[in-house]
Amino acid sequence: MIARLIGTIAMAVSATAALAGPPYATDDPEPTDTGHWEIYAFTAARSADGILDGAAGLDLNYGPVPEVQLTATLPIDFSDEGGTHAGAGDVELGVKYRFLHDEAAGISVAIFPRVILPTASRRFGSGRVRLLLPVWAQKDLGPWSLFGGGGYTINPGAGNRDFWQSGLALTRDVTPRLSLGAEITHQSPDAIGARSTTALGAGGIYRIQGPYSLLFSGGPVLEHRGGTGVSLYVALGLNF
Repeated sequence: MIARLIGTIAMAVSATAALAGPPYATDDPEPTDTGHWEIYAFTAARSADGILDGAAGLDLNYGPVPEVQLTATLPIDFSDEGGTHAGAGDVELGVKYRFLHDEAAGISVAIFPRVILPTASRRFGSGRVRLLLPVWAQKDLGPWSLFGGGGYTINPGAGNRDFWQSGLALTRDVTPRLSLGAEITHQSPDAIGARSTTALGAGGIYRIQGPYSLLFSGGPVLEHRGGTGVSLYVALGLNF
């Protein structure tokens, strides 16, 4: 799912400081606050070559101890290729560990390995376990936040290739309720004969009231020496 939906399943919200990471493909090193939940009901889609595919579901994040976040993503995949189809997607499980946090300097670094389980039907999944191994870093400066990094995905299966992905994002708190930002991401080919892709995105987070937030992002996806597509992500967040 990560390979197909670059820039669509990255979801978390910070209740303090400059907002970083979600709803962008580029993640951030900030874990969920200890003893707190972040739950997101999301829809992510990409349109390319006249085909629309994507996923909708829940992203669950919990902070069990300081500097650690547990994550589970439970998607339903959909596609209109050869007719309209929907079914269970591959479940993602991850652990974010922030091993560097210099609050005075505004610098943080974390690892966020994820295992992608083969729970999807044959139409939507490869039937093999995948593993994403990224490192994310962040620098805060007043209302601004610059964050980025990337990692390597072990992507077994017939016709598949292991691949790299990376990203860089810049966000700014515009008002106490609204944060806006932009990013650029890149992914190397994930299958034999596939091409690398570069995506440009813009988005934001708007705190509606209480624990609720609206997250949104989107932009063009450029296939090197190939076509173009468009990605879109929206989510309703609950932080408690």
